[in-house]
Amino acid sequence: MYTASDLRKGLKIVLDGQPYIVSDFEFSKPGKGQALYRCKLKNMVTGYTMDRTYRSGDKFEPANLDEVRMQFLYKDAEGFHFMDTVKFDQVALSEEQVGDAKNFLKENMEVDVLFFDGNPISISLPIFVELLVTWAEPGIKGDTATGATKPVTLETGHVIQVPLFIEQGEILKIDTRTGQYVERVKK
Repeated sequence: MYTASDLRKGLKIVLDGQPYIVSDFEFSKPGKGQALYRCKLKNMVTGYTMDRTYRSGDKFEPANLDEVRMQFLYKDAEGFHFMDTVKFDQVALSEEQVGDAKNFLKENMEVDVLFFDGNPISISLPIFVELLVTWAEPGIKGDTATGATKPVTLETGHVIQVPLFIEQGEILKIDTRTGQYVERVKK
């Protein structure tokens, strides 16, 4: 059991039967009275964010979360399907549960699937992924102004902005936290 003094950014707790992660935290001690713990909590199932204030005696239940390394198999009308590579168990997550990670998911990619009380609730991608450029406009000679970018389509169908020298057929390293181009990958 956690107390309010244990609250820190990244701590996972259960409120009203739902898992929450502390996304922001602030401690204050007014001149008189109990210490106050203001925090921003994000629901790990719905993504809903709320602000709450707790006093030093408040207690919280730790979230029973498990992270399992799984392989992305395919997407269909039922959702995104993943398989445990050790036990060969399969789970399906909805598009809402996968969120923006769908922009960087490709078949056979290994991701971490987060389970709450035995039910899958979300996935975590690797920080960097390598994706093929399937479409890019040809670069225009002489158009080399500093910071100029153009849109390209990745093999997942997602469109990102890249420098003008990127061409169709190249493999790019993408930061999944920001969704931005990092560098070309030479194979």
